[in-house]
Amino acid sequence: MDNGQVTIRRMDSDNTELVMNMLAELSTKEISEAVNPQNFTEHENVARRGGGVAKEAALKLEAVTGKQVVSKQGAIQVQLQKRVKNNDEL
Repeated sequence: MDNGQVTIRRMDSDNTELVMNMLAELSTKEISEAVNPQNFTEHENVARRGGGVAKEAALKLEAVTGKQVVSKQGAIQVQLQKRVKNNDEL
């Protein structure tokens, strides 16, 4: 039963990380539509601002919950660890 709880916590963390990525993308899109960037530098600024919205939300959520929202691992590393763990359980 304890093993199931660990899996649920990791899945929630994956979902939170996914939502944060979606927030960054949506924020960037909305800012881009409002600002209408014309060159690379302006697009880069919009992307940074959109990512900043998600970063601020993640930091606030971490402060309130005391839990890490975004893992330091990349998505590929997390998936590889899951595969290794699943193979070990067989």
